[in-house]
Amino acid sequence: MNIMRKKKKIMWSVVRYTLILLFGLFFAFPFLWALSTSFKGAEDILSWPPVLFPRQPTLDNYRYVFNEIPMLRYFLNSIIITGLGVFLQLVFSALAAYPLAKFEFKGRDLIFYLILAPMLIPVQGALVVNFITIMRLQLVDTFLGVVIPSAVSIFGIFLLRQHYQSVPRELEDAARIDGCSEFRLWWNIELPLVKPALGTLAIFSFVAYWNSFLWPLIVLRDTNKYPLQVAIAHLSTGLEQNYRYITASLVVAALPILLFFIFTQRYFIEGFEGALKE
Repeated sequence: MNIMRKKKKIMWSVVRYTLILLFGLFFAFPFLWALSTSFKGAEDILSWPPVLFPRQPTLDNYRYVFNEIPMLRYFLNSIIITGLGVFLQLVFSALAAYPLAKFEFKGRDLIFYLILAPMLIPVQGALVVNFITIMRLQLVDTFLGVVIPSAVSIFGIFLLRQHYQSVPRELEDAARIDGCSEFRLWWNIELPLVKPALGTLAIFSFVAYWNSFLWPLIVLRDTNKYPLQVAIAHLSTGLEQNYRYITASLVVAALPILLFFIFTQRYFIEGFEGALKE
């Protein structure tokens, strides 16, 4: 019986991992195809039947992208927008979520629910209001104008509030008895304990800002200030629908997200555990 159970267990493990591998390949195929196309020559693009792997791999597509297009400038613009946006979201979310989780005052839960309410409104519904606000602040055609409307993340406030609530109350009481101020309690005790949530929020914020397209397109007037995603779409006609150059640009734009996720992935699952405990 034990041998039969082991065989069934092995069989189900093989089936499970095979399905996981197939699903992984299915979802990764578009990126793998774009990566392969970025190394193809002209003879492989329109070949029939299509070839997945280039017969003569070349770096000419990447050389063209960096030599003929100001890719480094667009790359730097994306880094500035993304870095500033991620920093502001982490700071504001950490500060806003703390009193909602730890302070006792009348109407606290109502305030929290009112903060969550705008999540029901589509992003497009706030475009006009946000643009009028940015225009009156004279921040049109600036990186700050791109970042400010989303500098406070409702999702980040929710995620960090749930994590703050998972911190034992006894730990806070002990710190207060030792004379710890509220700021030191937040900075030295609470904030280090919610690092997984901060890492998760950083991943989501990084992906959102790096892939942002519509709002930067509305706010920015100077094409030299475009981030990568807007620049690639804007230059698609300039690339004369050359799919080799377009896919090379897309791979360059996707690499930072992949690298950022690789270095922060251990926080991803941990960050949701605390949010689901309450």
